[in-house]
Amino acid sequence: MDKSLNDKKAEIFKALSNPVRLDVIDLLLDGEKCVCEIQQALKKYEQPHISKSLAKLKSVGLIKDRKDGLNVYYSLNICCMGEFMTCLNKILK
Repeated sequence: MDKSLNDKKAEIFKALSNPVRLDVIDLLLDGEKCVCEIQQALKKYEQPHISKSLAKLKSVGLIKDRKDGLNVYYSLNICCMGEFMTCLNKILK
């Protein structure tokens, strides 16, 4: 049975309910980043935690990756994510 639209929305909000994943989204708002750049910027988190966060965000369709040789680059998969985060920040201030 196919998931309902609200089930899919819930999966996205669950993916965004983690500070590490939100930090990743914030980094990617500025554009594509190599996984090494993401790990460097998020030193306060252990590498396995970052990798799991990237996988989760990718599994719900919020980010995408591309490989270039041995490097993996991540970027936002949704063009309006920046607008959503800006709106959310305004609500929270």
